[in-house]
Order: sequence, then structure tokens, then C-alpha cells
Amino acid sequence: MSNTNLWYTRCPVPTAFSLAIRLGWLDQEFAADGISITSLLQSSDRNVRESHFSHTQANSFRHGGNAPPIWARSVGSDVKLIGLSWTDAPQVLLTLPGSGIKSVADLKGRRLALPRRTLDSIDFARSGTLQSYETALATAGLTLKDVELVEIVVDRGYLDDSGSTSKDGTLFNAFQNRSFQREEIAAFLQGKVDVISSNGPRAVDFQALLGAQVIYDAATNPNRLAWVNNSYPYTFTVSGKLLEEQPELVTRLLVKTLEAAEWAKSHHSDAVRIVALELGVAEEFVERSFGPNLSQQFDVNFSPENVAALRLRKEFLLKHGFLGGDFDIDQWIVTGPLEEAKRIVAAHRKQTATSKPKAQELAEAL
Repeated sequence: MSNTNLWYTRCPVPTAFSLAIRLGWLDQEFAADGISITSLLQSSDRNVRESHFSHTQANSFRHGGNAPPIWARSVGSDVKLIGLSWTDAPQVLLTLPGSGIKSVADLKGRRLALPRRTLDSIDFARSGTLQSYETALATAGLTLKDVELVEIVVDRGYLDDSGSTSKDGTLFNAFQNRSFQREEIAAFLQGKVDVISSNGPRAVDFQALLGAQVIYDAATNPNRLAWVNNSYPYTFTVSGKLLEEQPELVTRLLVKTLEAAEWAKSHHSDAVRIVALELGVAEEFVERSFGPNLSQQFDVNFSPENVAALRLRKEFLLKHGFLGGDFDIDQWIVTGPLEEAKRIVAAHRKQTATSKPKAQELAEAL
């Protein structure tokens, strides 16, 4: 098993996988077996880094937004889905003061910014924005045909500013994350569009910096399936060949990820600090965006709601031409490694719980 090299990548979003990476638990798990586990950022090869979207790098894991892996699977990449996760966060439409827009109903005939990233293999930003608009407009009985979608061309790749190599660093640094909607904000301030879509800490940042006002927030909808977008749900994927040939490695990685999710429940401030580091934002913005329940929402699962959300997301991407073709979600999902990982974590938890009283008895006897 020595000389095996595992690769990973993650989006700048809250995941238990990111916690496990930052805590050093993945290195600790595999080091004794001579297995290295390395971020895609360690490679200076652009093709290797592009695996964040294409999932073509051998022996690799990815946890984050769902559009890239869904797209990768649709064009034939050897990728399997081993888990889903969900973290509550604002997903908003914003306008500037004085626009006259107070609600979704006021959007009829107005100009909505729609990015088009020309250098990325899958335009996940466009897909997320388009779905945000479609979902919001439906609440007022409107459709995309009732508004003017203004294309905002982005002639730079999402990975252009990934930075220097790093063994465990993220591909998405603070500068890169802050500049993500640069072109949309320029059009917004120049009066070329009336509305932009944003989410998470970035949306909070725009409200603080620009005085932007929220017209609609999907996170206020009691029907969580109405939240479906690139971040709902997050997808946890792995190279198909690795899963087929060494499933025990996949299970071991999932065990450490699930343990990180458990750790977060009793380490809220530490989890917030790691998420802030991953996103390149202030801890206050993490708290404002994800709320007091963030540390309770890192679980990885295949809950019926998460799977239903994934189906809706794939259907949207297919309907709007983002995919290379259709595929069966049920055949993409592989539940075995996660089921085994959850069994192992539960057994560890039970063993720990039963060992504590014995330790207390011994201490009292002494």
C-alpha cells in the first residue's frame, strides 16, 4: 500500500472534509502506511488543478459545490458520489438603494446580471445565478421571460489566481474569493444592471460594503427543496477506480471526515475559525452567514431530502444545457463506504462512552 498518493480538493465552503484537512487528521490517518494525501494545489500543473472541475486526477477526492461533479459525470469522467452535505446560508438577490425594487414582484422588466465565464469548463456561477433567479421569480408568478438577463462576460479562469503550491492549501484563496463577482459588481455600480445574485459571506460583504438590499433570500423559504442550487447539496466525490480497487481507503477517509463533523459539535468557535480560513473572510461574516447552528451541520449523509435536492439540481442543469448528457443518479451514488464509516464511528463512540465510567472508577479507587 506504500507509495500510494491520494489527492483532494474542496470548495471554499463549510465541510467536515475541510475540518479534517485543517486538523491534520487525514495526514495522521495515512502516514503510517506510507500513503501521502495532498491538495491539488501542490501541483503547479494547470491540468491537475483543473481536476477540481473535471475530476480527472487519479486517486482524488472532492467535497463542495455540486455543478462540477454532476457535469464531470455527464461527460463521462470516472467519478462516484460517496456523500452529501448541507449547510444553511443566505442565498439572496440584491439591489441598490433607490432602485425602486422592494420585492420579487418588482423585478418584472428589470435587468438581472447573469455571469458568463468563458474560460471555465463548467460555468457553475452562471448555473447557480440562473437557478436563483428562476426560483425567486416563481414565488411571484414570474419566469425568466419576464426579466432582462444581462450577460456579464468574465474572461478569466476561476483558477487563475490559485497561488503558489501548497501541500494542504485550498485552490481558492482570499484574494480569489473576494474577486469572484468583480465584473458583476462593476456592472451593478455602473447602473448597467438592477439586480445581482450572491450567497454566503460574499452576500454579507456586499450588504456591508455597498449598502445592498435583500429582495429575496431562498433560505427563508420553509421548503428546503426551494433552496436547491450549486451549494444545496454539497457533493462528496471520489475517483471511481480508487473506490473499486481500494474501497478501504475511501472508508478510512470518510471516518476521519465524520469524526471531524462530530468534533465540530462541541468546538463551535474552532470550527468557525477554520471555515473563515477556508473562505478567506472574517469570522464575524461566517457567524452572520451560517448562524449559530453551523457547527451542528457538518454531517455527511444520503438523507432522502439531500438526494431529492440532488435530483432537482441535476434536472435543472440538464434542462438549461449545462450538462453533456443525462445519467442515472441512483447508479452514481455508492452508499457502501459511508455506511461502513458511520458504523465504525458509532462503534468508536460507544467504546469511548463505556470506557469513561471505568476510568472514573479507577480514579476514585486511587
